[in-house]
Amino acid sequence: MSAFAGNTLLQGRLERLLPTYARADLLLVRGEGRCVWDAEGREYLDFGGGIAVVSLGHCHPAPLAAAQQQLERLWHVSNLYRTEPAEELAAKLSTRFGGAQAFFCNSGAEAIEAMLKYARKATGKPGVVALEGGFHGRTLGALSATGQPGKRAPFAPLIPGVRFVEPNDVGALQAAADDEVGLILLEPILGEGGVIPLEPAFVTAAAALPPLLGFDEVQTGVGRTGTFFAFEQLPVRPDLLALAKGLANGLPIGALLVSSGADGAFVPGDHGSTFGGNPVSAAAAGAVVDTVDAELLDNVRARGDELAQGLRALPGIDEVRGRGLLLGAVTARPAADVVAAARDHGLLVLTAGDNVLRLAPPLTVTSDEVGAALATLDRIFS
Repeated sequence: MSAFAGNTLLQGRLERLLPTYARADLLLVRGEGRCVWDAEGREYLDFGGGIAVVSLGHCHPAPLAAAQQQLERLWHVSNLYRTEPAEELAAKLSTRFGGAQAFFCNSGAEAIEAMLKYARKATGKPGVVALEGGFHGRTLGALSATGQPGKRAPFAPLIPGVRFVEPNDVGALQAAADDEVGLILLEPILGEGGVIPLEPAFVTAAAALPPLLGFDEVQTGVGRTGTFFAFEQLPVRPDLLALAKGLANGLPIGALLVSSGADGAFVPGDHGSTFGGNPVSAAAAGAVVDTVDAELLDNVRARGDELAQGLRALPGIDEVRGRGLLLGAVTARPAADVVAAARDHGLLVLTAGDNVLRLAPPLTVTSDEVGAALATLDRIFS
């Protein structure tokens, strides 16, 4: 009997995990390209990408080779010493951003925590303006800035001083950003909150206000929307920017980028992360940054257009939102039901609210794979 055989064995293993996720009854054991396989050998087309994490596809040769090579040289020495992978990654991200310093950590939530601390230290002001429906993570500071009451309520009282405004409401934004606010925290496209893009006029108004402007590009960054950063499609450049998810193609890493115009607030001892900038993760991330080139970004835009057009043609889809390969389809039926049906048909997709189907396939997805996913969804909706 295989190590994965038998419902009793599987259930026993599952019970050893804290029930923080409503996991599907699906044990995945292998991935390659845009596909994964379960313990029974069944193949699935992955249009969730590990929640927009596996940006180049499963086991992509570039980050795989970089990580393997680094594993044979050096795993960890702490941030008390310099390492080549972290410094090289910081330089690559600075070039892409247009001048920035980087702090490396292990996740998107940690990158947001660093941003919250940096803004408070830089401005001396504790207030934060964030968006209704926004999602920034589940650690205490990140949760405090998450505009979803259902996630916040069980852990109240949270960190005070956060004000929430509706996305794209310029007047509400301007009224909320008073003298106590040091940070305006925005997702260029709300991910968990329904795949809602921010309008250029709204982000322009945010940039004109005195607080530091922070973009959470944990989900939209590293090519996901058709440019390396989503802000490149908007008329602003943020002071602070958080990355994670797709940065190392599945290895844990997060980053706070501080614009060259906003640097200087942190000094040694202000912040830290034992595993931040780990050489293996940083080496993989450097390979990812190199691979997200003009040709790959062209593919993101082209395949994103194909996917969006195909979704709009499906029965039961009321609206399609997003950019590139981060798309949300508003459905007439509960999105969770569509996700379950798609899984039964060999397609993995996500939700972004009760009635929004979220699709975030690897950036390397092909036209044939987009067609296969659309055909599966057509069978489900028809």
